[in-house]
Amino acid sequence: MTDVFGDCVSLKVDGTIATVTLDRGDGRNALSLKAMQALIDAATYLRSDTSCNVVILSSAGAFTAGADLKDPDRAALRGQTRLEQRQSLKLGPDMCAAWEALEQITIAAIEVYCIGGGVALAVACDHRVIAEDAFFRLPEIPLGMNMSWQTNPRTVALVGPSRAKQFTILGERCDAQTALEWGLADQVTASGEALASADALATKYAKVPPIALRMTKQAINVSAMPLGHATSFMDRDQFAYASTTSDQAEAIRAFLEKRDPNFKGD
Repeated sequence: MTDVFGDCVSLKVDGTIATVTLDRGDGRNALSLKAMQALIDAATYLRSDTSCNVVILSSAGAFTAGADLKDPDRAALRGQTRLEQRQSLKLGPDMCAAWEALEQITIAAIEVYCIGGGVALAVACDHRVIAEDAFFRLPEIPLGMNMSWQTNPRTVALVGPSRAKQFTILGERCDAQTALEWGLADQVTASGEALASADALATKYAKVPPIALRMTKQAINVSAMPLGHATSFMDRDQFAYASTTSDQAEAIRAFLEKRDPNFKGD
């Protein structure tokens, strides 16, 4: 059985394992507003499904290049009121929350790279299987923004506060082996084999009694992040504020002009 959500997300079920694939046809799979909504729709569909015990999230090509800054729908947000803009900014955190809320075990299969909002989505899953030549990166802070989508508590739960600061604030690439050592990734596999390795892990989970699996996953998640929402519920508003600063504009100019930025704390 295969279901399609929007024009870029498909869901295929094999026994008790569901595989959701993001494919925008370009190998980059940037997160446009429509792509994020499609991923929310897929998770919403799976949330009420009792036939699948494991869900694999994969992409055709790179896992995702992060937010699609060239998305024409995103450009339309500039004409909105601040209240409308604030509502529009819910899409990213809603997407991550929808995937985190799934009672099935979720496994992200990562090839090539996983950047920005892609990291936010991946750490909302239970496991991350990454190809040996792939990497994670968060460019938000060096570009003058905060890391939002309620990602910080999830990252801290995986790698601890010290490494979370290094990974999040510096915006440097985290290669597959480092990600494995830190706990950001659970398995490193050969290039092109992330989906197959994720499927092998999914097959193990699929043999576990589903009620016990779902209850235990929920208990562990609550234990790992009891204050996750309390410490990150304002990051959407922080993002809106950071996006209006002079430093954020300077960061974008410097990036495009390939020079070091001159930040003034304004």
